Formats: sequence, structure tokens, C-alpha cells
Amino acid sequence: MRLFIRPIEGDAAATDVLRALDRRARHRGLASPAALTGDWFGGGAVLAPSVRVERRSPETAFEQLDEHPAVTADPASPDEAVGGGWIGYLGYGLTDPADAERLPRRRLPATAWGWADHVLRLDSGGQWWFEALARQEPRELGAELAELVRNAAEESYEFAPATGPVDAPDAALHRKSVRRCVEEIAAGEIFQANVCSRFSLPFEGSPLELFTAGSSRFRPARAAYLAGDWGAVASLSPELFLARHGDVVHSSPIKGTTPRRGPQDDHNAQVLRESLKDVAENVMIVDMARNDLGRVANTGGVTTPRLLRVQPHPGVWHLVSEVRAELPTGTPNAELLAATFPPASVTGAPKSRALEIIADLEADPREVYCGAVGMSSPVAGTELNVAIRTMEYTAGRVAFGVGGGITADSDAESEWQECLTKAAPLLSLLGRGD
Repeated sequence: MRLFIRPIEGDAAATDVLRALDRRARHRGLASPAALTGDWFGGGAVLAPSVRVERRSPETAFEQLDEHPAVTADPASPDEAVGGGWIGYLGYGLTDPADAERLPRRRLPATAWGWADHVLRLDSGGQWWFEALARQEPRELGAELAELVRNAAEESYEFAPATGPVDAPDAALHRKSVRRCVEEIAAGEIFQANVCSRFSLPFEGSPLELFTAGSSRFRPARAAYLAGDWGAVASLSPELFLARHGDVVHSSPIKGTTPRRGPQDDHNAQVLRESLKDVAENVMIVDMARNDLGRVANTGGVTTPRLLRVQPHPGVWHLVSEVRAELPTGTPNAELLAATFPPASVTGAPKSRALEIIADLEADPREVYCGAVGMSSPVAGTELNVAIRTMEYTAGRVAFGVGGGITADSDAESEWQECLTKAAPLLSLLGRGD
């Protein structure tokens, strides 16, 4: 297998190209396109023009990301080249202790992946590329997709908001779960845990248009779109779970949130920076991420290049840190994921006991939410987001989860208000909020 790569003229936005690819797929009866937009593989977008993302066996979900063909790359290829690879998601339920009893309520597969042998990539400088993994160069396909990119912005689109009532979570039940979690912390069972609730509402529009509208409005760093006969996932995540390039892995856990009242809201940023509860929560999650990566990293190979940075995100400020790990040469992705999944920032410490308590407190399955969405390429490595700010579409409804980390200092009402703060941008996008 060889990597073929050709530059494409044109300056179309990734969302316009994705819409054009969707139109092409529907016209030709092809599988839907998939997309990674924001900050993936050192560039601005990776789009799979057509990929059949199918449900996979939960038992071999991690191993799926090691099934790569050998690829010969031209030494002159850009360092950011992707070529293709597995694109899909790992649902949180893969490691849910209560998964068996939640199964009748599950709406989406536990995991779904598809192989993309060609992609359109937007690099960090705004240049589009056609890239393919093949035995012979697919010249006609490359020329066709180059023309599509050049003409992508010719048609206008209008996003249709959701209709019908919002099925909101029970506020009293969420507060009760928070208080129970605080009790478990006081009893010495755990140090911290993430408690979540779910919103859902009818949606008759296009999930791809929902994704493109959200990507354009919020510009999330780790956005991803996937679709199949099972439904669709529109992830507007700001958070990196794992980025593996060679034997170096980075993770950027987010923990700590406060409302953001406009671009110049320095006051709330300072409040977050000085919040003992949020700082403690972030530091605990960083320790968890370090511990998870330390299970597979070289001795002494785990470091923390950045700690407790306040970053702006749509409607909120977040505390963000970074953990870096060096792996022994040849460590399989399956081994890395077995040590680290689900992401530390959406579970708790110690992780095994926190997962049990979460399963006891939450009535509904988290589905894709709190899992990971992304791509594993034999050329570029593996990058996965943390599937927060993630909308799941199936059977005419959209659902999404919200939640927060609970510590000994957590207040039940404040935690519920944090859920509402996190839900507000997605409800607004769906036309059901201010």
C-alpha cells in the first residue's frame, strides 16, 4: 500500500466541503461522509468523502485500531499527511459495569468504525490536499474531489432547528446523585467522580447540518461527525483524550468550569483560576491521567508540560492541563486504550470504584457521551477526543449528556447549575434555548 497525496486549489471552508460531500454521497447512493474539524493531526480538518461506519464487536473494539496495512510514504510527503485510516467511536459503555442491564435502553452501538482509504485534508496553512492509501494512484477520484472542493461554496444552506418539547433530566435526582457521591467521598470510597444527566428532544432535520452549524458557531477544537445505518454522532468536543504520534502520547484533560459572559469576561476567568474546588478537581484528574498513562509508559516517561491553564470555550471558561507520555517502541493501541479508557476526566478516582458508583447513580446509559471519537491512521497516528458536547441522533431524536466532577466540596445546587451552563450552548444551537 502506498500513500498518494496531491494539493488542491481552493479556499472553501471545511463545513462547505462536508456539505458538498454529503450531497455527492446522497446523489450516488454512497455511504455518508465523516469529518474531523478543528485541531486534528496538526491541521484544520480531515474529511472522509464516503465511509461505511458500522457497529463492531465490543470485545475487539480496542484491537480494531491496530489493524493497519503497511504503507509506503513518499519522503517528500508533508509531515501532517493522514492518507486514511479507521474513523469511528468508542462508546463509554464499553467499560460500564452496568452495561448488561442498561443494554435494553441503549440506542446506539457500543462502538462503530469504518475504514477510509482516501481523505480530503485541510492543513494548518489553509491548503487542501487529496490523500489516498492505495496500490495505484486514484487519479480520476482525485480530480473529481478537487473539483468538488473548488465549487463547494456554490450552494446556500439553511439549518432547521429542533421542534417539540425538551425531555430534560430530573434536577432533584441529579442533586440527589451529587449528595450521594459526596457521601461516598466522605466514607473514603472515592476521591472524585463524574455525575451526568441527559437531555433529549425530537429532531427532524439533518444531523450533518446540525454538526456544520455547531462547528461554524462554536469552532470546537475536537469536533467530529460520523453516520451510519445506526444513526449519527455530532461531537462538538473541545477536549483531547489521546493524540499518539509514534511512541509519544499527549492528553489534555479538562476539569473546572464557570460561565463565560462574553469575550472579555476576565472576572469569571479569575474566579475559576482561584476556585479551590475546581483546581483540586483538575489536579486529581491530571494525577489520574498520569497514572493511567504510567501503566504503559516507559519508567519516568510521564510528564505534565502544562497545568491549570484557563481557556475560553463557547459559553464557558475551562481549566485545561496537558499530560505527555513516552511509550515503549511498538506498544499496541489496544494496550494503550486498555490502560486509559474511558477518559480520566469523565470518570473519577480511583477509576474502578468510581465507575461502579457512577453505574449505580445514573439510570440511563451514557452511549457515545464520555467515550471517544476520532481516527487511527497508519500514516499519522491516532487521535481521539473526549466525547463531551456530543449529540447523538437516532430514530428522529437528538440526545446529549452533561455533567461535572464531584469532590468533597461540591454543592448539589451548584453542580446542577453547571449542568445547565454546559447544556445551554447545545440547546441554543438546536433552537431550544436563549
